[in-house]
Amino acid sequence: MSDSSIKTRVAILSVVSNSLLIVLKVIAGILSGSVSIISEAIHSAMDLVAAVIAFFSVRISAKPADRDHPYGHGKVENVSGVIEGLLILVAAVIIIWEAIKKIINPTHIGETDIALIVMFISSAVNFFVSRKLYKVAKQVDSVALEADALHLKTDVYTSLGVGIGMVLIKFTGISILDPIVAILVALLILKEAISLIWNAYCPLLDTKLSDSDEEKIKNVINKYKNEIIDFHELRTRKSGSVKYIDFHMTVNKDFSVEQSHELSDKIENDLEQILKNTNVSIHIEPGV
Repeated sequence: MSDSSIKTRVAILSVVSNSLLIVLKVIAGILSGSVSIISEAIHSAMDLVAAVIAFFSVRISAKPADRDHPYGHGKVENVSGVIEGLLILVAAVIIIWEAIKKIINPTHIGETDIALIVMFISSAVNFFVSRKLYKVAKQVDSVALEADALHLKTDVYTSLGVGIGMVLIKFTGISILDPIVAILVALLILKEAISLIWNAYCPLLDTKLSDSDEEKIKNVINKYKNEIIDFHELRTRKSGSVKYIDFHMTVNKDFSVEQSHELSDKIENDLEQILKNTNVSIHIEPGV
């Protein structure tokens, strides 16, 4: 099965699971009157929108390069990640606003048993779906799927937090714990959003690859130090899952074009083996 098909299938799984959980959380929130449950439903609604965005972004990013997009469509996934992060910010603000209103005008929490069951079901479902998304995201190096997995991973903790809040309310009768838990949930979501936006946005500015990746590149080139004089002007960036690498390489002035080409091919193949999904450009310069 191709990477594109794998990404599409897990993106659909995320859409379906989020849709079902929204329905359960809305029902539980209405029956219990809990703002933290409603806040979780809002969070899941944002996650659903994000999952739909991720679904379309992985399909678009898989399109081959064309005349108008000679470097492919990989950055669509980064745009998707930024949008998903902004959606999470909106969800957090809504949750905090609703929680503050509940603190000012407290209300009685009704049926907590259903709310408890729904929260722990939600946590379990999101745990397994997020693990699947993370696994595939790492396998195919997908920014959009990793962002979607991060949403669901946060949902695992927030659902558990809300569930624990419901338990405390059930045994203590202190209803103000409900909006307090909701605000704590929102703060976790804010932290997630800031991290996600930053990680998705940086590649849009052609930020270089990580120091560890660049060190791997240098190690590969240095394997051929007996065949080259030096290398310089190393530049790296990433677009979607593709890592772009270019540098200047100085070879003996007596090297033929064919020898230089063969050497470049060997370096490119080695880089592909250690980094995967690479696009390498080597500018050959003659030595003195």
